[in-house]
Formats: sequence, structure tokens, C-alpha cells
Amino acid sequence: MPCKRTGMLATLLFRGTALLLLPLQLHAHQETRTMEETIVTGRRQVLVGEARSASEGIIGQMDLAIRPLLRPGDVLEAVPGLIVTQHSGSGKSNQMFLRGFNLDHGTDFATWIDGMPVNMRSHGHGQGYTDINFLIPETIEQMSFVKGPYHAELGDFSSAGGVRIETFDQMPDQRLTFAAGGNGFGRVLAMGGMDLGEMSLSGAFEGQVYDGPWRDIEEDVEKINGLVKLAGNGELSNWSATAMFYDNSWNSADQIPERAVDQGLIDELGSIDDSLGGDTHRYSLSGQYTLERESHRSQWNAYVIDYQMNLWSNFTYLLDDPVNGDQFQQRDDRTIYGGSYQRFWVSGQQDHFHHSLGVEMRYDDVDTVGLYRSQRRQRLGTVREDSLEQGSLGLYYELSWRFADNWRAVLGLRGDFYWFDVDADAPANSGDDSDEIYSPKASLIYAFSETSEAYLSAGYGFHSNDARGVVQTVDPVSGEAVTPVDPLVESTGAEVGFKTQWKPGWNSSLALWYLELDSELLFVGDAGATEPSRGSERWGLELNNFWALNDVWSLEADFAWTDAKFSDSAPEGDEIPGALETVVSGAISAQYPNGWFGSLRARYFDGAPLVEDGSVEAEGSTMVNLALGWAGGSWRVQADVLNVLDSDDHDIDYFYGSRLPGEPEAGVEDVHYHVFEPRQLRVSVSYRPR
Repeated sequence: MPCKRTGMLATLLFRGTALLLLPLQLHAHQETRTMEETIVTGRRQVLVGEARSASEGIIGQMDLAIRPLLRPGDVLEAVPGLIVTQHSGSGKSNQMFLRGFNLDHGTDFATWIDGMPVNMRSHGHGQGYTDINFLIPETIEQMSFVKGPYHAELGDFSSAGGVRIETFDQMPDQRLTFAAGGNGFGRVLAMGGMDLGEMSLSGAFEGQVYDGPWRDIEEDVEKINGLVKLAGNGELSNWSATAMFYDNSWNSADQIPERAVDQGLIDELGSIDDSLGGDTHRYSLSGQYTLERESHRSQWNAYVIDYQMNLWSNFTYLLDDPVNGDQFQQRDDRTIYGGSYQRFWVSGQQDHFHHSLGVEMRYDDVDTVGLYRSQRRQRLGTVREDSLEQGSLGLYYELSWRFADNWRAVLGLRGDFYWFDVDADAPANSGDDSDEIYSPKASLIYAFSETSEAYLSAGYGFHSNDARGVVQTVDPVSGEAVTPVDPLVESTGAEVGFKTQWKPGWNSSLALWYLELDSELLFVGDAGATEPSRGSERWGLELNNFWALNDVWSLEADFAWTDAKFSDSAPEGDEIPGALETVVSGAISAQYPNGWFGSLRARYFDGAPLVEDGSVEAEGSTMVNLALGWAGGSWRVQADVLNVLDSDDHDIDYFYGSRLPGEPEAGVEDVHYHVFEPRQLRVSVSYRPR
């Protein structure tokens, strides 16, 4: 195995060096924009006068540059109050939690990268599946986030909020990075660009290998990804064309039953089924064009995405099939086409009316979405295998009206139309349907000063359900008749809050919010059927702080508390499984003029019930990560210590029935969990030609 891993990493290093070779050769003859010219100040930026709600904000590369990361998806934790975890292998989409939602893999949090939606509709593993493993953190220019359904530009999957991630049009520097660490971790990053007159060509390539700390499984991650972007700027317009590619394969150490550890069958780094894992790819081509006129600004966006995933899982072991086991394969193979148009203009005396109008289109052509019984990744039978088409058209308008010196009103209306067409292997589950939904939104804002504002926001949002659940009439496992689910599920939210800069460099926001969801009905890809749930109500409090103490030191302190309940009473209880009650995160960072830098970050979450009556709860979890480094001249060295305290707290907990060898046919109800990866050191060395 060491020979294979070394060979793989050597191949990645060779490809990365070759990719960067041409930009490095031209660097001496071409002028490239510096980091200072392109940087987004992120959490240092005062959004008073621009924000539409108390809980929206911006993250810049400055906020991410010295942030220690275990996985690419961890960049989303830069959004205050958002927790990113993993219950499976490194190649799978992360599990996410925000505002009392166990978002699963993204059901109620919309994510966009360079104008392309990341959330997958009617996905083989879960509705709204959000895999950002194709994203290279160093290429992120900014992340603009909002929370709650008060923003007209976000539609599907945005009840809890959303984030739009933009990569650099022109990379801020030329860079070749080599990284190595514990558990067989290796990474190469090559990025750079060149000016081509009125155009620029940029590229970034990443290769990664990783074995993980698990006893019975080598994750054997082999990831290659990157992007190439051609961008141009004219007197009145700018445009970009971006190609992205991503291939990954891995083995998984999934969640394990607590009793297996207590009985000494395995330890916390062990596995019950050692043949789990997956492979995936994502290739995309996208383009953006912006035209500035004296009277308005127009922006066009278009994209095509080729996506495929195979995933093997086993959560219940011998409960359903005592002979072959309960392993199953999920497959998703699709092409996504889409685009949007946005127009911005101002009117009225002193330009106090600001208008935005948008149209969005998306079409998913799903060749195969399937669920199969398997054993050691060999198919034993088909639970269901479908092809489907799903399209949507969204139209929105938003008006920002400064009707007095200290007052602003933001009024928005969004309309969405969806259609579904499923060709199932069982004729009874084939069919087509359509639905539409209208979502008004509004905010009222009062400015106390140039650095302090109060906000009152309210609005409607929604998420779509899986197309298979929308048209199915027969459960593919039991054969029993089932009722199709609503295509679109409405949410209602409100928020009152405050933003201020207490003193220069200290930005704070406070938000008291409420969110109601009509139904949490979701198609469960793991079972191939729809799992009904009740309506829900959530409310909570968020306090976020960023303080640049001086030119060297900065502090972050964020707190979120949530109360989440099902709306109606039922004998089984009204607690929502997986709804975190408390989330706390903080950081202290320093960047000295002589090149030394460091960041110590901690986050804590607690209070998630695992069953409706609240009789079983997840234990609290604390993670501390440290980054230390030095940059000078052409060189940069950084050491990341992940899980500094070597905590054996849990990434995630579930409570359900499973069956181990020798146990009763009905199985045993138990906590199943995924432990933090033990402490590990990763060191990276970067060369940047001057």
C-alpha cells in the first residue's frame, strides 16, 4: 500500500507542477494583481446601510487564509452558527446544522458557487445533497451569506438561509503548495494566472490523498480537482468563463453502534462493515456576463454540470437481511442545465428607489437515480431504479426604498414554478406533476447612525421534495399503497435584529428569529420511500462578534441558541431529532508584519435530542484547532494541529435500531455515532515567485 500511495501522490505533484509551469514562466513578464488589490475584507466589513437583515454577512479570503481545515466543507463553518460534521468518508457531502435544523446534507440551506447551484434535487442519497469537495478553499474570493427566508434572490432549499461563494476572476498570486500530515495525508496545490491584454487566464489544480485514522479501513482517498477561468474586463462590461473538474474515490468509516464499543467488539475507530465507500465526479462549464449602462446593470449567467455518484452504506448491518447484510448502493447520474438574468437600476429623486429583477431557470436531466441491495459493493438486487426530469422557473423582484433620512424598506416577491416527470421501473410509481409557489418578503430598517441599524424582517420560503415522492403510489420495499407528497413545502420566518460597530474594528450583530415549516416531509434515499413528518416551529437567538483589536490581533465570538419543536402534540413527543440547541464558536488570530501568523479556533455544540420524546440526547462536542506559520519573501510555511485536545467527542449521533451477529431478529435500539478524528499534524510549504 505505501508504494501505491507514494506513486499516486507523485503523479498528483507532477500534474500540479506542470499546470503551474506556464504561469510561472510568464510571471516575470506579466503584471498580476496583488492580494491587496483583490481582497474582500469579510467580517471586518461594516454592512450597515447595505444589509437587508441582521443575520446576513460576508466572509473573505482574509477570513479563510489561516483557518485550519480538516475537510473542504469546513469553510462553511465560517458562517456564524453553522456546524459542519461528517458521519462517513471524506468524499461524501458533509452533514450540516443551522438554526435548529439537522440540514442532513443541505435540504434547507442553499449553496451556490460561481452562479451554479450545488444543492441536488431528487438526489440518490438525499434531497438538497450539497457536496463542495470540488471547491479549493484558496480560490474563494468571498462568501455572501443570509439566514432566514427574507431574501428574494434565494428560492429552493433556503428556509434556514443560504450562501453564495465566488472564486477569484484572477488568482491573487502564483503559488505551488505541498502538504503532508498524519494518517497518510498528502496534498499538492498549484494556482496562478497571467494577463492577456484585456483578458486574464487563471487556473488552480489540487490533488489529495488520505488514509484516515480508522482501525479496519484505509479511506484511500484519491481526489483530483481544479478550475480554469478566462475573464475579461471592458469599459462597460466584464465577463468570465469557468471550467471545473472533480474526481474522487474513497472508503468510508460510517457511524457505529455504541453497544459494539461497550462490548469490546470494536473500538471507537473501528467499523462493522469495512467495504463501504464511494466514487463521484463533477464537471462543469459556466459563464457570467455583466453589462453596465448609465440607467441600469444587467447580469447573465449560464451553466451545464455533469454529475455522477456511487455510494455504498450499511447502517443496520443484519436487521433486514440476516444472511447477506443490509448494505445498499445508491447511484445518481445526471446533467444539469441552467441560467439566470438579473437587472439592477435606481429611480426617484436622489435615487432613493433601488430595484432588482431576476429570472432563474434550471433543468435536471437524471439518467439514473437508483437504490440497490449489495454485499461488499456487489449488487444483489434492485430496490428501485428510475430516470426523471425536473425543471423550474423562478421570477423575483425586490425594491429597496429609502423613504426617510433614517428609514429603509425592502419589499420583495418571488414566484417559482416546478414540473416533475418520473419514469420508474415500477409503472405505479411513474408519472408527472407540477406545482407553483409565491413567496413575499419584506424588511424594515432604521439607521441610528452610520454604524448602527435595527432590522425587522419577515418572509416566506420553501423547499422542494424529491420528484419520486411527488408521484409515487406504491412503497418499493413493502409494496403497500402510499400517498404522494406535496411537491413544494412552504416555510414562514421572521427576525428582529441589530447591527453595529461598537468601536472601530468591532462589528456585532444580534438577531431574534422565528421559523415555521408546514411539513418536514422528505423522500429518504436510504430507504427508497417517503418518510412523513409533522410541521415544525423554531425560534432562537444569535449573537455574532468580530473585533480587530489592532493591526495584528483579532477576535471572533459567536453564539446561537435554538428551541425547535414539532407544531402539534403527539404521543411520541414533540422534540425534533438532531436539532442542536446551543452552538458556540470563537477564535483568536494574529498576523505580524514580520511574517508570523497564527489562529486558535474552538467550537462547541450541544443539546440535540435523538428521539421525539427527548429521552435520548446527544452529548455535547468540543473541537479546538490551531494554525501557526510564517511567510516571508517567496516562502510560506504553515502547521495545522487538528483536534488539539485529542477529543473523542462525537461528530454526530443518531438513535435507531440495528442488528449485530447473535442479536434478536428485531434488532436493538441504540445510539450510533461517528467520533472526532484524533489529533493530527499537517504541514504545508508554499512557494510564491516574487
